[in-house]
Formats: sequence, C-alpha cells, structure tokens
Amino acid sequence: MRQYRLGRVRDQLKALGYGGIVIFDPVNLRYATGSRNMQVFMLRNPGRYVFIPTEGPITLFDFPNCEHLSEGLETIDEVRPAITLSYVASGENLYDNAKEWAKEIADLMAQHAGSNKKLAVDYIPSVGAVELAKQGIDVRDGQEPIEHARSIKNKQEIEAMKISVRTAEEGMIRMQQALEPGITENELWSYLHQVNIAQGGDYVETRLLNSGNRTNPWFQECSDKVINEGELVAFDTDMNGPFGFFTDISRTFLCGDSEPSNEQKRLYQTAYEQIQYNIDLLKPGMTFREYAEKSWQIPDEFFPNRYFTVAHGTGLSGEYPYIVYPQDFEEKGYDGVIQENMVLSVESYIGSPGGKEGVKLEEQLLVTKDGVENFSDFPFEHRLLK
Repeated sequence: MRQYRLGRVRDQLKALGYGGIVIFDPVNLRYATGSRNMQVFMLRNPGRYVFIPTEGPITLFDFPNCEHLSEGLETIDEVRPAITLSYVASGENLYDNAKEWAKEIADLMAQHAGSNKKLAVDYIPSVGAVELAKQGIDVRDGQEPIEHARSIKNKQEIEAMKISVRTAEEGMIRMQQALEPGITENELWSYLHQVNIAQGGDYVETRLLNSGNRTNPWFQECSDKVINEGELVAFDTDMNGPFGFFTDISRTFLCGDSEPSNEQKRLYQTAYEQIQYNIDLLKPGMTFREYAEKSWQIPDEFFPNRYFTVAHGTGLSGEYPYIVYPQDFEEKGYDGVIQENMVLSVESYIGSPGGKEGVKLEEQLLVTKDGVENFSDFPFEHRLLK
C-alpha cells in the first residue's frame, strides 16, 4: 500500500513536470510515506515535513528526537531534524530559520532535480514561501498532485478502508444501544470515539451529532443538551479510523419508543429517497457535471438548507472531488470524470428553514466497473420508513 501511494504521487509529479514536492499536511505525509507522528498536533504546528523528489531518495524532516518512528519504512531514505517554521518555535529567529530551511530544500532540489526548479508544496508558512522564491525555486501548488493521487484506491487501501468502516459501525451500534431519553449529546457521541480508539483508530474530525431542534439547520456541534423521548438524533461519523482511513457515514436515529410523527417520517423518507436515487445513478465514466445535473432534484422547500455537496471523495479524509448541486455548479463546481476505484460519499440533509428538525443520511461507496459497492450495511431507521 505504501509503495502504491508513493508511486501515485510520483506519477502525478511527472505528469505536471515538477522536480519534487514538499509535504507539510500530516494526512498527505502519511499518504505518501506511511509515516505518522502527532498528526493532530502537526495540523497547526509546521514541525514535520517530507521532501519527495520525482526521482531519487526521500528525506523526512521530523520533530526533535523522533527519528526512530520511521525505522523500517522503505519509503524513507533519510531522516533529518525539522526546522519548525512558526513564531512560537522560533521567536525572533523565525526569518533566519526560514532562510536556513529554504536553503536546505533548494540544495535537495538541485541535487535530485537538477535544473528543474518547479517544486510543489501542499501547505507552507508564508516565510518559507518567500525564502524559497529567493532561492530561485518556482513554488507550485502541491494540492493538485496529492489530491489526484489520493483519489484512486488500490486493493489494499480498499480492504483497509473496510476495516475502518467496520470499526465505525461497531461504534454506531454502541450509540444506538445507549440512546435513551436523558443521555446527553456528548455522552452519546463518546461511544464512537471510545470504540475507534480501542480498535487503533486516530480521531474524529468533527463534532456533528445533534438532537431535536438542534438537528436544523445542520452543522451545529455536539453539546451537553439532554436528548428527549421522540426526538430525532442526527450524526455524521467523520471518523479517522484504523490505518488512518476516513469513515464518512451519516444516520438519523429516533430516541425512545414513541411512534414518529408524520413530519419526521416525511423528512426521513425524503432524505432516504435522495441518497438511494443518487447511489443508483453513480457509475464510472460520468463527468462531475453530468452526475450533478442528473442527480435527484431537491424540492425548493429544502434547497436553502441543502448539504454543500451531492457527493465527495473519501480516503484519509474528505477528498477530491467535491460534486456540488447543479444550481451551484457555475459558481462552485469543477468538472472531471468519475473513475473506477474512486470512493465517494453520497450526502443528504433534509430540513426546512425554520423547521423543527432535520435528517442527515450518507453512504460511502466504492465505484466499480459495473456501478458501486456500498462499504456499509448499517440499517436505516425502519420506524421512519414505514
């Protein structure tokens, strides 16, 4: 799996004519090398990065005294101490450190890329970009090659992703068993985290679990609200599980033994119809625009509160591509082709502006040569489908 990923990155660099790439984003770094270290910490502290030449040995720059973490990884040829390009780590020495950092990267480019000065960087502190330019380096955006590399999975990635999904499903079962009137949103949410950590997962990216009137609009964070009898409980896993793979599945539960209201059924059945329609539509060879235009037409009532994508890529996080609603395509969309071995999460949020509740549903799917394979068989809420 590591060799496949590294090869994907290098193929993209070659296609774009780049001499190499510097990767700061810890998720991208893990993808390209299989190496991880304090991943959440590194999301805001640029203290770990890797230089990957299009051809030649790979140099990882790691946090102090962490060289041992990459022992045995065939994707890493050399480990050097990182220069952390942040004010908190450097103080008044930040600009001097940035000069030293840029010179070291420029030397590696000269050694392994020769006269090619085109260097991709996924994310970079501003002082680093300025100093690289002074070194004569032509800095290019590194997100394009990384995202395109990550978008196509191989057999090993697919199998690892299924393990992450099974882990999330176990957490969801625990949540469903624990859901009863009187539990708080935070307490219920903790079951997913506990199962994930116990099975070797990493973290949950968001706090998207809401109940009752907090289910509308979407994107309200989990709280200490007490969940009451008869309320809807909507959540999105957004879970980085075992092997770092992202499980992105959404469900909406009904709390307690009460019969659901007709309005709750209407909302749920509308969301269910949307994702089933869009799942059946999905196949390789379609363009993003074609998929958007042919996708389920959301009623005007629910359009203002729509989810921001119809579908999006899933891998080590939410990934390329984002496929938006046809009404949003000219402003926010971009085209491309849905390909075999992409993994896409198909989304639905149904809730009226000012409505009492809303429903969130989502499935995670492998694009196959014949259509799709659903990674999850977690059941829907039968009481809301009757």
